[in-house]
Amino acid sequence: MAARTGAQFLDRLRQHAPNLYVDGARVEDPTTHPATRNIAASLAGLYDLQHDPRWRDLLTFEEGGERHPAAFMVPRTKADLRRIGEAHRVRANYSLGTLGRAPDYMNTNVMAAGMASAYFGAGEASGEPGSGRDFAANMRRYFEYVRDNDLCLTHALTNPQVNRSKQASELPDPYIAMGIVEETEAGVIVRGARMLATLPIADEILIFPSTVLKENGDRSRYAVGFGLPTDTPGLYFQCREPFDLGRDVEDHPLSSRFDEQDAFVIFDDVLVPWERVFLMYDMTLANQAYAKTDAVLHMAYQVVNQKVAKTEAFLGVAQGIVETVGSGQFQHVQAKVSEIIVTLEIMKALEVAAVEGAELNAYGVMTPARGPLDAARNYYPAIYPRLNEIIQLLGASGIIMMPGKADREGPLGAFIEKHLQATNASAEERLKLFRLAWDLTLSSFGARQNLYEKHFFGDPIRMSSALYDAYDKRPYVERIRQFLNRPQPVAAD
Repeated sequence: MAARTGAQFLDRLRQHAPNLYVDGARVEDPTTHPATRNIAASLAGLYDLQHDPRWRDLLTFEEGGERHPAAFMVPRTKADLRRIGEAHRVRANYSLGTLGRAPDYMNTNVMAAGMASAYFGAGEASGEPGSGRDFAANMRRYFEYVRDNDLCLTHALTNPQVNRSKQASELPDPYIAMGIVEETEAGVIVRGARMLATLPIADEILIFPSTVLKENGDRSRYAVGFGLPTDTPGLYFQCREPFDLGRDVEDHPLSSRFDEQDAFVIFDDVLVPWERVFLMYDMTLANQAYAKTDAVLHMAYQVVNQKVAKTEAFLGVAQGIVETVGSGQFQHVQAKVSEIIVTLEIMKALEVAAVEGAELNAYGVMTPARGPLDAARNYYPAIYPRLNEIIQLLGASGIIMMPGKADREGPLGAFIEKHLQATNASAEERLKLFRLAWDLTLSSFGARQNLYEKHFFGDPIRMSSALYDAYDKRPYVERIRQFLNRPQPVAAD
């Protein structure tokens, strides 16, 4: 199939509907259900984008006589990375950067893991080459399968927050967190739950170990990696309350199109066939899977490009408000917009630095530099709430008083047009812009974006600690030591 069209994506979604539950009921057809039909249509549009003559050569590449999405491309040079990054940004622009788990995010994951498939063969439970338990071969084949069918993946990393002070095995039920129950001839039986599957209307779910898995000993039932179709028997997705309220796109320009949903995933004694297993039991292998395969860096590179697109959207909305209401002459307004500009340029510079510092890894994959990506992963979650605040400060009460499309077309429409016009825009133009500002920052959708960005990469404190541990600080300490011990030149008489 290779690069899919939107119609092909929707057709597969109908035929293999994920086991989704929303508002206490099963979603029989995600393409027609009120909570999912609009995001399904938006994803279809994203798939169609790769067939648009304007973007086809950027968003796809040719290999073996087929065209595949650029995120599946194995970068061998820095030029390859730049091309992939540009494709990430074009895809992110489609949703103004609000689709945090667009398909290209997980595509980069399976690309990196597939190329580093030998890593998974080092596990204690990995079988002989050619066997169904050959985890290295399983990982490589899975990458090729997802690529060749242009599948959309979701994933879930963490355990339910039952008691953060205890390990999963110490809870009253050891299968609150998902773990291996038993091995059978057909595969592995898993039971429990995982958080947090964003975009659960995907074709498949990829389960990799959490990078903070902590258990006594070096062998754990919770150390497991596999991939499954989202309609697998016994696999359920319990979704949160939808943010798509069925309102007109003019009133809810983002939430009516891009509510990607979030779910916790329930595994009710699910059979994972052996050919779909990538890792079992090995704690060290599990905890280092993202780092040692460099999947985390390729995923972070996609995210940095997505954040560039999102920050550009913030700048466009902010400056749009300023020009609409004519507030650009005030220095405090200029200062606020300048903060967004600085954020944007920092993120763009970190993306460039990640590419310029890229190197071939042990598996022959050109891999972006870790330092700039780690800086971005720590910087953006901290600055994002300020971007939200700037939009709110610039829009002020205008983001509160926003009659909708039905109001504009109702009996008071003439008054709305007169009294809510702006210096440089009609009332309709002004209200569309301010509703976008509201949906980006203040609606349920916007509030979720704010919280999501704060924890996109994990707990901020852990992120800072991980950066501290990983960053090589020795050259700078040594430079200071040398400076302090450097003899002072003797001044001439």
